Amino acid sequence: MASSSLSAKAITFASNFTRRLGNSLDSLGSKLEVAKVSEKLNPSTRLVAYGDAVPVTEGAFVAPTASIIGDVTLEKGASVWYGATLRGDVGSITVGERSSIGERVVVHVSKIQTEDNESVPTSIGKGCSIQANALVHAATLKDYCRIGPCAQVLDGAVVGEHAVVEAGAVVTPGSVVKEGEVWAGAPAKMVRTLSQEEMKAMEQAVEETMELAAVHASECAKDYEQIKEEEDEYYDKLYRDPDYFQKVPKDEVKADGDVLGRGMPGSIFNTKLSHKKEDGKIHMT
Repeated sequence: MASSSLSAKAITFASNFTRRLGNSLDSLGSKLEVAKVSEKLNPSTRLVAYGDAVPVTEGAFVAPTASIIGDVTLEKGASVWYGATLRGDVGSITVGERSSIGERVVVHVSKIQTEDNESVPTSIGKGCSIQANALVHAATLKDYCRIGPCAQVLDGAVVGEHAVVEAGAVVTPGSVVKEGEVWAGAPAKMVRTLSQEEMKAMEQAVEETMELAAVHASECAKDYEQIKEEEDEYYDKLYRDPDYFQKVPKDEVKADGDVLGRGMPGSIFNTKLSHKKEDGKIHMT
């Protein structure tokens, strides 16, 4: 009997000790726990200075996820699309009027291995189209040329006016693509010449890209409030029955039609109603 009593006391003691230990660990954990975690998302950096060189992009469209670094000049109407990188660190990059740099394109420069370390700039003329995932490295592109997707134009190469480098082609260093020629392959070689109609079509495509860039520029410039308002308008038109009271545009809301200080009726009202409960009563806010 005595042994049984001691055993029960031992179990009770162990149980109480374990409970106290658990409470102590909980208390310690709450003290160590970070009460508030603030996570900040930095906006993508589009324009980055390099030394004294600052990108010049006035009048051009630069997509939010593109990166323009160092000595880079974008002339009026040029467009740099999503994910593209123009890095003018050891030399300059110039992109002419109405030229477009497509998604994930890389444009870079280089230095000649001499005593003076002379830099080789990249010059892109007006109306050029460099398509997605292409690489232009220390090269010269004349007006209205087109560089196809995943193509490469390497150090010292020159692509003439209205010339085309086909998708995946590699224009080797120092090569010269003459006006109106089409080059393909790796290494790239001339395969044919363009007709006058094809050259005109290339110029027309430049105008279409500019119009598209203007739409994207307008959308990318919107703030959160504008986007939310347009989203509300979209769902309002999608789900509102045409026989139901129609939403009144903001500029047509009149004081004599105001309801609870919220304007004319809309989805429910032009702005959302909320309420809070105080002293057992509901108050509209």
